[in-house]
Amino acid sequence: MLKELIEYMARALVDQPEQVRVSEIEGEQTSVIELRVAKEDLGKVIGKQGRTARAMRTILSAASTKIRKRAVLEIIE
Repeated sequence: MLKELIEYMARALVDQPEQVRVSEIEGEQTSVIELRVAKEDLGKVIGKQGRTARAMRTILSAASTKIRKRAVLEIIE
């Protein structure tokens, strides 16, 4: 569910949605969600001063709280 949420948001932001790759590494308490996008789209996902990335992390945090799990978003270059 969290993986699909991040994938949906990332695809809406980038110019090359087919290049969006999201993987989830699940632990007992924490999930690490890794987001990869095309090099040209990295700036769009991060945003000015990291605002877009921070907003995505906020939404992810709210969604993960609802399912009582902790999630961390890693944007991989």
